[in-house]
Amino acid sequence: MYSNVSFIPILIQFVFVAGFISFMIAVSHYVGPKRHSKNKDANFECGIKQYGNARIPFSVKYFLVAILFVLFDVEVIFLYPWAVNFRDFGVDGLWKMAMFMGLLLVGFFYVLKKGALEWE
Repeated sequence: MYSNVSFIPILIQFVFVAGFISFMIAVSHYVGPKRHSKNKDANFECGIKQYGNARIPFSVKYFLVAILFVLFDVEVIFLYPWAVNFRDFGVDGLWKMAMFMGLLLVGFFYVLKKGALEWE
């Protein structure tokens, strides 16, 4: 179905981009300034005096909310192509989208029931 010849331009572009990136990194390494000092090499060089440990653990709720946001956001993205072409899909498309939204709502209510979005 596909020949190897059709992928040669993509391979050439990939090699060109990888070479360009490598060249730019090498040039910036050799040409860029190298001024080291205690303040410059210290962590948090933004001017705030550091204290304590920088590795304070985050609550798992933070990551759970972030993952759920991405999950439901990506699922909602599927609504846009359906909304643009809903007349072409007919009743069959409406039924499939109703099932999709039903499963989305079941998942959302499951998350609410488990208390994943509560910040206690």
